[in-house]
Amino acid sequence: MGFRCGIVGLPNVGKSTIFNALTAAGAEVANYPFCTIDPNIGVVSVPDPRLDFIAAILQPPKKTYTTMEFLDIAGLVKGASRGEGLGNKFLGHIREVDAIVHIVRCFDDPDVVHVDGLVDPGRDIEIVNTELLLADLETIDRRLPTVEKRVKTGDREAVPTLEFLRKVKNALGRGIPCRNLAPTEEDAETRKDLRLLTDKQVLYVANVSEAVLKGPQTYIRTVEEIATREGASSVTICGDMEAEIAELAPEERAAFLQDLGLQESGLEKLIRAGYALLGLITFYTTVGAELRAWTIPQDIKASQAAGKIHSDMERGFIRAEILHFEAFRDAGSIAAAREKGLVRSEGRDYRIKDGDIVLFRFNV
Repeated sequence: MGFRCGIVGLPNVGKSTIFNALTAAGAEVANYPFCTIDPNIGVVSVPDPRLDFIAAILQPPKKTYTTMEFLDIAGLVKGASRGEGLGNKFLGHIREVDAIVHIVRCFDDPDVVHVDGLVDPGRDIEIVNTELLLADLETIDRRLPTVEKRVKTGDREAVPTLEFLRKVKNALGRGIPCRNLAPTEEDAETRKDLRLLTDKQVLYVANVSEAVLKGPQTYIRTVEEIATREGASSVTICGDMEAEIAELAPEERAAFLQDLGLQESGLEKLIRAGYALLGLITFYTTVGAELRAWTIPQDIKASQAAGKIHSDMERGFIRAEILHFEAFRDAGSIAAAREKGLVRSEGRDYRIKDGDIVLFRFNV
């Protein structure tokens, strides 16, 4: 699995439309709040020109892309942390994802009702972020009495936990999300255990109409400014246009995008931004009949990357034979790359690079 993204936002901002376009999963789309109750789940193959190039040379019987999972979570509303709308039910769904894709309505359409009246991206973002902050404050407040009691009874191991909880509560009270707090080794386990909503990385998606793309882009600038201020990322997607692209045959999509003056689809933009946001890279393996792409965090060791494939490979790791994609491309084949001395033998502590083609040697 590449990574798991939860699609959130206010009702009727285009979450399910974009979800359908990205995943072709057929989620229900309707013009009323809470159309999505249980999260729709869609898994998509990550477009990968490098994998396609390698496959064109090697002609493997099987080619497997890495994947990205989307959860289309019900629309959030003001008061969700207190149970309004669908309340904590979908706040719980957000805890299970790696990153939040926050869809923001950046188009005017009298035929699509807005839950809070007029379109206002800044207000909409503040509503959602406030509810996530309040939900995290509730989590902290539930945990604090227990930890404080442990400290009072002389449990020294609880002292760092108490300090971290107080630090997070102070930050949340000032409107600062947990993700903006610098990570420390001492806090890592507590932070992971809390699963705070505001500790998730956020990618804002400005959902626009074609008219907005071609005209004044005040809405888009508002989203971009907020993302920059928060240290988050943002992309602009026209949900309706992506829906059209999704219905086209693969060979027709490139021509369609070219006619629109676009270099890539919204899915490709979103994935690229998501990878950068989460610090993810892709490496490749050619084992038996299968050429396969794998997604891992950057700066991971070769032995750990082997473990992502199978635990036996990490346990019995001997070495990794590395050929970078660019060297493979320039050489024209793996055999030619070997002849030129471009295939390197690396130990377990080698840090896998984005684009590495890897053959793991192991013994169990």
